[in-house]
Amino acid sequence: MKSFTYERARTPAEAAATAARMPDAKFIAGGTNLLDLMKLQIEAPAHLIDVNKLALDKIEPTPEGGLRIGALVRNTDLAADPKVRSDYAVLSRALLSGASGQLRNKATTAGNLLQRTRCPYFYDTNQPCNKRKPGSGCSALGGFSRSNAVLGASDACIATHPSDMAVAMRALDATVETVRPDGATRPIPIAEFYRLPGDTPHRETVLDQGELITAVTVPKPVGGKHAYYKVRDRASYAFALISVATIVQPDGSGRVALGGVAAKPWRIEAAEAEMPRGAEAVSAQLLADAKTTSQNEFKLSLVKRTLAASLAEAKG
Repeated sequence: MKSFTYERARTPAEAAATAARMPDAKFIAGGTNLLDLMKLQIEAPAHLIDVNKLALDKIEPTPEGGLRIGALVRNTDLAADPKVRSDYAVLSRALLSGASGQLRNKATTAGNLLQRTRCPYFYDTNQPCNKRKPGSGCSALGGFSRSNAVLGASDACIATHPSDMAVAMRALDATVETVRPDGATRPIPIAEFYRLPGDTPHRETVLDQGELITAVTVPKPVGGKHAYYKVRDRASYAFALISVATIVQPDGSGRVALGGVAAKPWRIEAAEAEMPRGAEAVSAQLLADAKTTSQNEFKLSLVKRTLAASLAEAKG
Protein backbone atom coordinates (compact mmCIF):
# COMPACT_ATOMS: atom_id res chain seq x y z
CA MET A 1 0.00 0.00 0.00
CA LYS A 2 1.34 3.40 -0.95
CA SER A 3 1.55 6.34 1.45
CA PHE A 4 -1.36 8.76 1.59
CA THR A 5 -2.56 11.74 3.60
CA TYR A 6 -5.79 11.79 5.56
CA GLU A 7 -8.40 14.22 6.84
CA ARG A 8 -11.85 14.14 8.42
CA ALA A 9 -14.47 16.16 6.58
CA ARG A 10 -16.66 18.50 8.60
CA THR A 11 -19.48 18.99 6.08
CA PRO A 12 -20.58 17.24 2.87
CA ALA A 13 -19.86 20.35 0.81
CA GLU A 14 -16.37 20.62 2.31
CA ALA A 15 -15.67 16.97 1.50
CA ALA A 16 -16.84 17.46 -2.10
CA ALA A 17 -14.78 20.63 -2.55
CA THR A 18 -11.63 18.94 -1.25
CA ALA A 19 -12.10 15.93 -3.55
CA ALA A 20 -12.59 18.23 -6.55
CA ARG A 21 -9.44 20.17 -5.69
CA MET A 22 -7.37 17.00 -5.27
CA PRO A 23 -8.03 14.63 -8.22
CA ASP A 24 -6.17 11.79 -6.48
CA ALA A 25 -8.40 11.97 -3.39
CA LYS A 26 -10.98 9.34 -2.41
CA PHE A 27 -13.84 9.34 0.09
CA ILE A 28 -13.71 6.62 2.73
CA ALA A 29 -16.43 5.41 5.09
CA GLY A 30 -16.64 1.66 5.77
CA GLY A 31 -13.72 0.98 3.43
CA THR A 32 -14.81 -2.61 2.81
CA ASN A 33 -13.94 -2.35 -0.89
CA LEU A 34 -11.55 0.59 -1.08
CA LEU A 35 -9.00 -0.75 1.40
CA ASP A 36 -8.78 -4.07 -0.45
CA LEU A 37 -8.16 -2.21 -3.69
CA MET A 38 -5.51 -0.05 -2.06
CA LYS A 39 -3.66 -3.11 -0.77
CA LEU A 40 -3.54 -4.46 -4.31
CA GLN A 41 -2.62 -1.00 -5.66
CA ILE A 42 -5.58 -1.06 -7.99
CA GLU A 43 -6.54 2.14 -6.19
CA ALA A 44 -3.72 4.39 -5.00
CA PRO A 45 -5.29 7.61 -3.66
CA ALA A 46 -2.87 10.27 -2.50
CA HIS A 47 -5.42 11.58 -0.01
CA LEU A 48 -8.31 10.00 1.91
CA ILE A 49 -11.31 12.07 3.01
CA ASP A 50 -13.04 10.40 5.96
CA VAL A 51 -16.78 11.12 5.80
CA ASN A 52 -17.81 9.02 8.81
CA LYS A 53 -18.42 12.03 11.06
CA LEU A 54 -20.92 13.63 8.68
CA ALA A 55 -24.54 13.44 9.83
CA LEU A 56 -25.61 11.08 7.06
CA ASP A 57 -26.57 7.99 9.03
CA LYS A 58 -30.32 8.38 9.50
CA ILE A 59 -33.34 6.64 7.98
CA GLU A 60 -36.16 9.17 7.84
CA PRO A 61 -39.63 9.44 6.26
CA THR A 62 -40.04 11.82 3.34
CA PRO A 63 -42.99 14.22 2.92
CA GLU A 64 -44.12 12.12 -0.06
CA GLY A 65 -44.46 8.99 2.08
CA GLY A 66 -41.18 7.32 1.14
CA LEU A 67 -37.87 6.92 2.97
CA ARG A 68 -34.66 8.92 2.88
CA ILE A 69 -31.68 6.68 3.64
CA GLY A 70 -28.49 8.48 4.61
CA ALA A 71 -25.33 7.63 2.69
CA LEU A 72 -23.65 6.39 5.89
CA VAL A 73 -26.44 4.07 7.03
CA ARG A 74 -24.79 0.68 7.55
CA ASN A 75 -26.16 -2.26 5.61
CA THR A 76 -27.01 -4.14 8.80
CA ASP A 77 -29.09 -1.24 10.13
CA LEU A 78 -30.88 -0.73 6.84
CA ALA A 79 -31.79 -4.40 6.46
CA ALA A 80 -33.11 -4.51 10.04
CA ASP A 81 -35.13 -1.28 9.93
CA PRO A 82 -38.81 -2.12 10.67
CA LYS A 83 -40.12 0.15 7.89
CA VAL A 84 -37.73 -1.35 5.34
CA ARG A 85 -38.63 -4.90 6.37
CA SER A 86 -42.37 -4.29 6.15
CA ASP A 87 -42.69 -1.94 3.16
CA TYR A 88 -39.48 -2.47 1.16
CA ALA A 89 -38.83 -6.14 1.81
CA VAL A 90 -36.99 -6.63 -1.50
CA LEU A 91 -34.34 -4.22 -0.22
CA SER A 92 -33.95 -5.98 3.12
CA ARG A 93 -33.68 -9.38 1.42
CA ALA A 94 -31.10 -8.13 -1.06
CA LEU A 95 -28.94 -6.66 1.71
CA LEU A 96 -29.06 -9.84 3.78
CA SER A 97 -27.93 -11.90 0.81
CA GLY A 98 -25.20 -9.45 -0.12
CA ALA A 99 -22.38 -10.05 2.33
CA SER A 100 -21.30 -11.58 5.61
CA GLY A 101 -22.59 -10.08 8.85
CA GLN A 102 -19.21 -8.55 9.61
CA LEU A 103 -19.12 -6.74 6.27
CA ARG A 104 -22.72 -5.55 6.59
CA ASN A 105 -21.83 -4.01 9.95
CA LYS A 106 -19.27 -1.75 8.24
CA ALA A 107 -20.52 -1.30 4.69
CA THR A 108 -22.51 1.85 3.94
CA THR A 109 -25.38 2.65 1.61
CA ALA A 110 -23.27 4.88 -0.65
CA GLY A 111 -20.30 2.53 -0.60
CA ASN A 112 -22.50 -0.39 -1.60
CA LEU A 113 -23.70 1.49 -4.67
CA LEU A 114 -20.14 2.45 -5.63
CA GLN A 115 -18.32 -0.86 -5.12
CA ARG A 116 -16.14 -1.96 -8.03
CA THR A 117 -16.56 -5.04 -10.18
CA ARG A 118 -15.35 -8.44 -9.03
CA CYS A 119 -14.18 -9.47 -12.52
CA PRO A 120 -11.04 -11.55 -11.83
CA TYR A 121 -9.03 -9.62 -14.44
CA PHE A 122 -9.80 -6.33 -12.73
CA TYR A 123 -8.14 -7.73 -9.60
CA ASP A 124 -5.19 -9.29 -11.43
CA THR A 125 -2.78 -6.42 -12.04
CA ASN A 126 -0.68 -8.62 -14.34
CA GLN A 127 -3.53 -8.77 -16.85
CA PRO A 128 -4.89 -6.04 -19.15
CA CYS A 129 -8.14 -4.44 -17.97
CA ASN A 130 -9.75 -1.36 -19.49
CA LYS A 131 -11.63 -0.67 -16.30
CA ARG A 132 -8.43 -0.61 -14.27
CA LYS A 133 -6.15 0.87 -16.94
CA PRO A 134 -8.04 2.51 -19.83
CA GLY A 135 -6.85 1.44 -23.25
CA SER A 136 -4.99 -1.66 -22.07
CA GLY A 137 -7.56 -4.18 -23.32
CA CYS A 138 -10.09 -6.61 -21.84
CA SER A 139 -8.66 -9.98 -20.83
CA ALA A 140 -12.10 -11.43 -20.11
CA LEU A 141 -13.13 -11.26 -23.78
CA GLY A 142 -10.82 -14.12 -24.65
CA GLY A 143 -10.35 -15.54 -21.18
CA PHE A 144 -12.35 -16.82 -18.24
CA SER A 145 -15.78 -15.21 -18.56
CA ARG A 146 -18.16 -17.39 -16.56
CA SER A 147 -19.13 -14.60 -14.15
CA ASN A 148 -19.22 -11.79 -16.70
CA ALA A 149 -21.94 -9.76 -18.39
CA VAL A 150 -24.42 -11.03 -20.96
CA LEU A 151 -26.24 -7.68 -21.37
CA GLY A 152 -25.07 -4.14 -22.06
CA ALA A 153 -21.44 -5.14 -22.55
CA SER A 154 -19.05 -3.77 -25.17
CA ASP A 155 -15.85 -4.70 -26.96
CA ALA A 156 -14.00 -2.80 -24.22
CA CYS A 157 -15.48 -4.51 -21.14
CA ILE A 158 -17.80 -7.36 -20.11
CA ALA A 159 -17.58 -6.87 -16.32
CA THR A 160 -20.67 -6.91 -14.11
CA HIS A 161 -21.66 -4.71 -11.19
CA PRO A 162 -21.57 -6.68 -7.93
CA SER A 163 -24.10 -4.86 -5.72
CA ASP A 164 -27.21 -6.71 -4.55
CA MET A 165 -28.62 -3.59 -2.91
CA ALA A 166 -28.46 -1.66 -6.19
CA VAL A 167 -30.68 -4.25 -7.89
CA ALA A 168 -33.36 -3.82 -5.23
CA MET A 169 -33.01 -0.02 -5.41
CA ARG A 170 -33.59 -0.19 -9.16
CA ALA A 171 -36.76 -2.21 -8.65
CA LEU A 172 -37.92 0.41 -6.13
CA ASP A 173 -37.21 3.39 -8.45
CA ALA A 174 -34.80 4.92 -5.94
CA THR A 175 -33.12 8.30 -6.37
CA VAL A 176 -29.51 9.05 -5.43
CA GLU A 177 -28.97 12.45 -3.78
CA THR A 178 -25.58 14.16 -4.06
CA VAL A 179 -23.74 17.34 -3.20
CA ARG A 180 -21.34 18.94 -5.66
CA PRO A 181 -18.09 20.80 -4.93
CA ASP A 182 -19.88 24.17 -5.20
CA GLY A 183 -22.39 23.08 -2.57
CA ALA A 184 -25.22 22.52 -5.05
CA THR A 185 -27.27 19.36 -4.70
CA ARG A 186 -28.81 17.17 -7.35
CA PRO A 187 -31.10 14.12 -7.45
CA ILE A 188 -30.14 11.31 -9.84
CA PRO A 189 -32.69 8.57 -10.63
CA ILE A 190 -30.94 5.27 -10.13
CA ALA A 191 -32.04 4.31 -13.65
CA GLU A 192 -29.62 7.03 -14.86
CA PHE A 193 -26.92 6.64 -12.19
CA TYR A 194 -24.83 3.84 -13.72
CA ARG A 195 -23.11 3.98 -17.11
CA LEU A 196 -22.76 1.07 -19.50
CA PRO A 197 -19.11 0.43 -20.45
CA GLY A 198 -19.09 1.58 -24.07
CA ASP A 199 -15.58 2.85 -24.86
CA THR A 200 -15.02 4.19 -21.33
CA PRO A 201 -15.58 1.31 -18.87
CA HIS A 202 -13.51 3.10 -16.20
CA ARG A 203 -16.33 5.66 -15.91
CA GLU A 204 -18.92 3.64 -14.01
CA THR A 205 -21.40 6.31 -12.86
CA VAL A 206 -22.53 9.79 -13.88
CA LEU A 207 -20.94 11.34 -10.78
CA ASP A 208 -18.60 14.28 -11.44
CA GLN A 209 -15.17 14.63 -9.85
CA GLY A 210 -15.69 15.38 -6.16
CA GLU A 211 -19.45 14.76 -6.17
CA LEU A 212 -20.50 13.07 -2.92
CA ILE A 213 -23.53 10.85 -2.35
CA THR A 214 -25.47 12.10 0.68
CA ALA A 215 -28.58 9.90 0.62
CA VAL A 216 -30.79 7.53 -1.34
CA THR A 217 -34.55 8.06 -1.35
CA VAL A 218 -37.20 5.49 -2.18
CA PRO A 219 -40.78 6.47 -3.10
CA LYS A 220 -43.81 5.55 -1.04
CA PRO A 221 -44.42 1.79 -0.81
CA VAL A 222 -46.05 0.09 -3.79
CA GLY A 223 -47.24 -2.98 -1.88
CA GLY A 224 -47.28 -6.39 -3.51
CA LYS A 225 -45.12 -9.41 -2.74
CA HIS A 226 -41.39 -8.75 -2.66
CA ALA A 227 -38.73 -11.36 -3.41
CA TYR A 228 -34.99 -11.41 -4.01
CA TYR A 229 -33.47 -14.57 -5.45
CA LYS A 230 -29.68 -14.80 -5.66
CA VAL A 231 -27.94 -17.68 -7.43
CA ARG A 232 -24.27 -18.13 -6.52
CA ASP A 233 -21.60 -20.79 -6.56
CA ARG A 234 -21.84 -21.42 -2.81
CA ALA A 235 -24.49 -20.74 -0.21
CA SER A 236 -22.16 -18.73 2.01
CA TYR A 237 -20.97 -15.22 1.19
CA ALA A 238 -20.42 -14.99 -2.57
CA PHE A 239 -21.26 -12.63 -5.41
CA ALA A 240 -24.21 -13.37 -7.67
CA LEU A 241 -23.98 -15.34 -10.86
CA ILE A 242 -27.42 -13.85 -11.42
CA SER A 243 -30.01 -12.32 -9.11
CA VAL A 244 -33.68 -11.46 -9.59
CA ALA A 245 -35.61 -8.81 -7.64
CA THR A 246 -39.38 -8.91 -8.08
CA ILE A 247 -42.35 -6.97 -6.78
CA VAL A 248 -45.61 -8.65 -7.79
CA GLN A 249 -49.09 -7.20 -7.35
CA PRO A 250 -52.26 -9.28 -6.78
CA ASP A 251 -53.29 -8.83 -10.44
CA GLY A 252 -49.98 -10.29 -11.63
CA SER A 253 -48.42 -7.00 -12.69
CA GLY A 254 -45.20 -5.82 -11.11
CA ARG A 255 -41.51 -5.04 -11.47
CA VAL A 256 -38.38 -7.06 -12.26
CA ALA A 257 -34.70 -6.11 -11.95
CA LEU A 258 -31.73 -8.37 -12.62
CA GLY A 259 -28.26 -8.46 -11.12
CA GLY A 260 -25.10 -10.28 -12.20
CA VAL A 261 -25.87 -9.81 -15.90
CA ALA A 262 -24.60 -6.31 -16.73
CA ALA A 263 -22.48 -3.39 -15.58
CA LYS A 264 -25.56 -2.01 -13.83
CA PRO A 265 -28.83 -3.34 -12.41
CA TRP A 266 -30.84 -4.46 -15.43
CA ARG A 267 -34.47 -3.45 -15.71
CA ILE A 268 -36.62 -2.93 -18.81
CA GLU A 269 -39.97 -1.48 -17.84
CA ALA A 270 -41.58 -2.56 -21.13
CA ALA A 271 -40.88 -6.18 -20.24
CA GLU A 272 -42.91 -5.84 -17.06
CA ALA A 273 -46.12 -5.49 -19.09
CA GLU A 274 -45.66 -9.20 -19.84
CA MET A 275 -45.65 -10.28 -16.19
CA PRO A 276 -49.26 -11.53 -16.15
CA ARG A 277 -48.29 -13.87 -19.02
CA GLY A 278 -45.48 -15.44 -17.03
CA ALA A 279 -41.71 -15.68 -16.74
CA GLU A 280 -41.06 -16.87 -20.30
CA ALA A 281 -42.64 -13.76 -21.82
CA VAL A 282 -40.84 -11.41 -19.44
CA SER A 283 -37.48 -13.11 -19.93
CA ALA A 284 -37.79 -12.92 -23.69
CA GLN A 285 -37.81 -9.12 -23.53
CA LEU A 286 -35.30 -8.77 -20.70
CA LEU A 287 -32.76 -10.94 -22.51
CA ALA A 288 -33.54 -9.91 -26.10
CA ASP A 289 -30.19 -8.16 -26.63
CA ALA A 290 -28.03 -10.69 -24.78
CA LYS A 291 -24.52 -11.44 -26.06
CA THR A 292 -22.89 -14.42 -24.41
CA THR A 293 -19.63 -16.31 -24.41
CA SER A 294 -19.42 -20.08 -24.39
CA GLN A 295 -18.74 -19.89 -20.65
CA ASN A 296 -21.58 -17.62 -19.50
CA GLU A 297 -24.40 -18.64 -21.85
CA PHE A 298 -25.90 -20.62 -18.97
CA LYS A 299 -26.90 -17.33 -17.33
CA LEU A 300 -29.80 -16.96 -19.78
CA SER A 301 -31.44 -20.20 -18.63
CA LEU A 302 -30.61 -19.32 -15.05
CA VAL A 303 -32.45 -16.00 -15.33
CA LYS A 304 -35.53 -17.67 -16.85
CA ARG A 305 -35.72 -20.38 -14.20
CA THR A 306 -35.03 -18.05 -11.29
CA LEU A 307 -37.63 -15.55 -12.49
CA ALA A 308 -40.13 -18.38 -12.87
CA ALA A 309 -39.44 -19.49 -9.28
CA SER A 310 -39.87 -15.95 -8.01
CA LEU A 311 -43.18 -15.44 -9.79
CA ALA A 312 -44.41 -18.82 -8.61
CA GLU A 313 -43.62 -17.82 -5.03
CA ALA A 314 -45.54 -14.58 -5.47
CA LYS A 315 -48.59 -16.48 -6.72
CA GLY A 316 -48.43 -18.86 -3.77
